[in-house]
Amino acid sequence: MTDTTPESRRITVERDGHVLLIGFNRPEKRNAADLALLQELALAYGELERDPELRAGFVFAHGDHFTGGLDLADVAPRIGADGLHTVPAGGIDPWQVSGRQLGKPVVIAVQGTCLTLGIELMLASDIAVAAASTRFGQIEVARGILPFGGATIRFPRAVGWGNAMRWILTGDQFDAAEAHRIGLVQEVVPDGTQYDRGLELAQRIAAQAPLAVQAALANARLALREGDAAAAAALQPELVRLVQSEDAAIGMTAFVTRTTAEFVGR
Repeated sequence: MTDTTPESRRITVERDGHVLLIGFNRPEKRNAADLALLQELALAYGELERDPELRAGFVFAHGDHFTGGLDLADVAPRIGADGLHTVPAGGIDPWQVSGRQLGKPVVIAVQGTCLTLGIELMLASDIAVAAASTRFGQIEVARGILPFGGATIRFPRAVGWGNAMRWILTGDQFDAAEAHRIGLVQEVVPDGTQYDRGLELAQRIAAQAPLAVQAALANARLALREGDAAAAAALQPELVRLVQSEDAAIGMTAFVTRTTAEFVGR
């Protein structure tokens, strides 16, 4: 029988109001990702997407390091002729390179060592916060493989071709200041404060009108996926849909009365 006690779980899942807290929980292995961790992470993303009470996800790591990357000893033997399958029924690919697209925003906070799939998870998230001493590395080429969690697609888009290739093609490691300079992370904070700051941002997102947040996120992603014209064509229909929602009325009342809106997600 598989041990499913909280201590044995590779990913912890908790709720803080409308935010789902998703924690890497293999600190004794620098949170290296074996198949169990990958599958549990996918299931957590599935929970975030399905539950209408959840408005944002916050990904973090227990222990001193975000992740040392793949646990190759566990994962490599599982790579078959058609690749590696890590998304069980009910899950969503956290790296968003296959399957259903996540419709809710994700904030991520990293510290210590953040290698390979950790960077790719940042690139698949929406806002990234890093502790000042974090070390990053897209080191797959030094292991004889290529990044397969989206770095070849998103890294150049996020930071520019040369900045991305500088790190992808050399496998060199870089620090939080460089990650911030090139735009991989949005904020660098003192060590030990990355969790609180990341959660603060996730809660700030969750306090906004959830239908509007999801619509804005979807339209931005549509522009990346299908181009500006497709996103522009969707703007007015989305505006019409949103203005008819309860949350739009709540937001307008709050504006007029100068009170804080309490959105209901309808």
